[in-house]
Amino acid sequence: HQAGQLPQIQALLEHPAFDWKNPNKVRSVIGAFAGQNLAAFHSADGSGYQFLAAQVCRLDDSNPQIAARLISPLTRWKKFAPAYRQQMKAALEHVRNKNELSRDVYEVVLKSLAD
Repeated sequence: HQAGQLPQIQALLEHPAFDWKNPNKVRSVIGAFAGQNLAAFHSADGSGYQFLAAQVCRLDDSNPQIAARLISPLTRWKKFAPAYRQQMKAALEHVRNKNELSRDVYEVVLKSLAD
């Protein structure tokens, strides 16, 4: 397996040193995956987008400001080829449909989907 692929990222979230309450650790794992590991994030099967959407939903309950910042790679969905665009938009819609979504995340997602 190549380092930085989704299974390794998911394993890092289970590591004892990882702490969901530490914004720097969250950004260094999830933010770096979505913002800098473009090959894995933009995987043709959409798993990177689904992963980011799931983590944003999880974080939204405890730290909506970080969640709103982390979702930004998905908000650029219109700049991608149709196959990617569709999957990125679906991930945003998944987040939008979360129960009790914070105002922070809701505004970012709604603005992206409305443009």
